Amino acid sequence: MILVTGGAGYIGSHTVIELLDAGETVIVYDNLSNSSEESLKRVTRITGKDVPFIKGDILDEEKLSSVFANNDISAVIHFAGLKEIAESVSNPLRYYENNVYGTQVLLRVMANHDVKRLIFSSSATVYGDPAETPIRENFPTGATTNPYGTSKYMVERILSDVCLADASWSVTALRYFNPVGAHSSGLIGENPSKVPANLLPYITQVAVGRLKELKVFGNDYPTHDGTGVRDYIHVVDLALGHLAALNKMDSATGYQVFNLGTGEKYSVLDMIKAFERASGKTIPYRIEARRPGDIAECYADPASAAEGLGWKAQLGIDDMMKDAWRWQSSNPQGF
Repeated sequence: MILVTGGAGYIGSHTVIELLDAGETVIVYDNLSNSSEESLKRVTRITGKDVPFIKGDILDEEKLSSVFANNDISAVIHFAGLKEIAESVSNPLRYYENNVYGTQVLLRVMANHDVKRLIFSSSATVYGDPAETPIRENFPTGATTNPYGTSKYMVERILSDVCLADASWSVTALRYFNPVGAHSSGLIGENPSKVPANLLPYITQVAVGRLKELKVFGNDYPTHDGTGVRDYIHVVDLALGHLAALNKMDSATGYQVFNLGTGEKYSVLDMIKAFERASGKTIPYRIEARRPGDIAECYADPASAAEGLGWKAQLGIDDMMKDAWRWQSSNPQGF
């Protein structure tokens, strides 16, 4: 059985679908702070399989331990964490407690129950503002530009040290670039509980009339149109990356790191135009000052994941936009 922490969230719920479709059994542990149990009900509609769910916080060691005591867990996919860059800048202690100490609690519970296979939801933010692009896994990490990225970097260091201390651990850190899109059914997608911090759900909420206009933070970056450039990856491709990492764990021990990205790069304005093509909607936007912690350009060299995991992104920007719009237009208010 695979324990999926944060499994009711955006990436977690899509990964649960791929796990179930691959014949795995799962149990989801989530505090629902930025997610909804409805997502798991819809996972059941999509897969035809029930999803055992326990509401709990990653900081609750006693409750987490009871999950391991009462279930035959063989591996953990760890999504549970706070993820808003701007919020991390204004409230760093909350991010360090939840993301770093929460992972320490999880590792302690796993060790106590002799479960030593872990896939960690990391981030390209660990690279900080890279000296060059595309970004490879051997680039320097740690010179992060915000507490969210620092929290992911700190967890990676902890995981690496755990594997050095005990060779029986098998840990894979997956550094995501920018997940977007939704399941092709239109039943689940990104559903932020507050004003979206990420670009595409902000665009889709403008398109359905929930928000008046898109705020574009900065048009003076050294990019082809002045707006920030990112590597956007379809959430289903990202979910399949976790399945590939899980399958490789049978033959690997120690600590491994992989970028999960496409290697393609799109600016904020490119994304607006692509969404307008896919949806037939016009997205009004307003240029604002840069946000603290943002960088000009960030995109992956995905070659290592192709070689080490046998994984490569298959879905392009048109798929990302069509699926995101299908989700939002079918669910204007989310879940």
